[in-house]
Amino acid sequence: MALRSAVCRLLVSPHRRAAVTASRAQGSAAPARRGSNLLPAKVPFSWQDALDLEGQLTPDEVLIRDSFRTYCQEKLMPRVLLANRNEVFHREIVSEMGEMGVLGPTIQGYGCAGTSYVAYGLIAREVERVDSGYRSVMSVQSALVMHPIYAYGSEQQKDKYLPRLARGEILGCFGLTEPNHGSDPGGMETRAKFNPSSRTYSLSGAKSWITNAPVADIAVVWAKCEDGKVRGFILERGMKGLSTPKIEGKFSLRASTTGMLLMDEVEVPEENLLPKASGLGGPFGCLNNARYGIAWGALGAAEFCFHAARQYTLDRIQFGVPLARNQLMQKKMADMMTEISVGLQACLRLGRLLDQKKAAPEMISMLKRNNCGKALDIARQARDMLGGNGVSDEYHVIRHVLNLESVNTYEGTHDIHALILGRAITGLQSFTVDR
Repeated sequence: MALRSAVCRLLVSPHRRAAVTASRAQGSAAPARRGSNLLPAKVPFSWQDALDLEGQLTPDEVLIRDSFRTYCQEKLMPRVLLANRNEVFHREIVSEMGEMGVLGPTIQGYGCAGTSYVAYGLIAREVERVDSGYRSVMSVQSALVMHPIYAYGSEQQKDKYLPRLARGEILGCFGLTEPNHGSDPGGMETRAKFNPSSRTYSLSGAKSWITNAPVADIAVVWAKCEDGKVRGFILERGMKGLSTPKIEGKFSLRASTTGMLLMDEVEVPEENLLPKASGLGGPFGCLNNARYGIAWGALGAAEFCFHAARQYTLDRIQFGVPLARNQLMQKKMADMMTEISVGLQACLRLGRLLDQKKAAPEMISMLKRNNCGKALDIARQARDMLGGNGVSDEYHVIRHVLNLESVNTYEGTHDIHALILGRAITGLQSFTVDR
């Protein structure tokens, strides 16, 4: 406060401004003397924050980040080892996140926090520093369930679902991917048939690789209607014909639960149709929202692996010296630090553009692709630097490696995002051969 007052006094006093300007000019003209106070102080370098991300955040963003970091480290980190090992999803985590106000954080009203997109990214980074599965649960609830209801839903739908989703009282999932259609959602086979007499839709089809599905209370499901348009529907657990079997045997994202949505003539009331979404733009809008959080989150996982590899190689003595003394180890860590720092700066810039409503979808694709790919490379390098210990889950790095294999694939694969960017660069789409 005192500093701010001093700055204000300088700004309003032309005499003082002139004096300061003259002083600076005189100082710059005078030769610098060794040991004098005129020499500029050396700016310290922080390997943890190489490009000073901290200095570019608002006080509110720092406060949100720090409070959620404490929760993640004190409440999530102690759970994750056994949760991942035993493939257990702790449902109460969603309620805890709801109490902290981090579900649907960018939404205004309806019990949501209404934060900046940068704050949302910082939240994703902190939770994925612990585990990508936990971030997936949060991303689905916030970006793929709450966002479409907020963006495409009726006022009645918003009032009915958003406050309960924000509190973590109910859990949602997002049904787009199908057994035969992953990167090609336009080919979806799930159908919605309107029944004029009952004013309902009958949904039939299957969705696969759906985060939260086995325990979700509601599902935002995308289906093709009789006019060929893709539309979104809110399905509730207990609707006749809806089942949500768990997918067994996955070696990734084991602290979250993944399943299918099987729909056999599920009767959905007309009021459960999302009225403001028609075509693939609806689900793609949700995916862009989620991909932004993933771009931040993947770097949180990368940071954990980088820091773990650094500490391990400092502590590990081989041939009489720490492993970290070797040039090869230092080169690997320099690469890790560089990619993380550059990626975080890009995320910050994108977040500011989103807050200003100036972000293009291709920007999100670029960072999702870059940061997920780089995070996976960093995790693999860290695993290698830990030697045999790198495959033990007690060191956590191998868990991040396996998780990031999925993160690099879902919400648009690395190669699909390359094609999105290629289309933007050339004006030519290469998804299909006949167009």
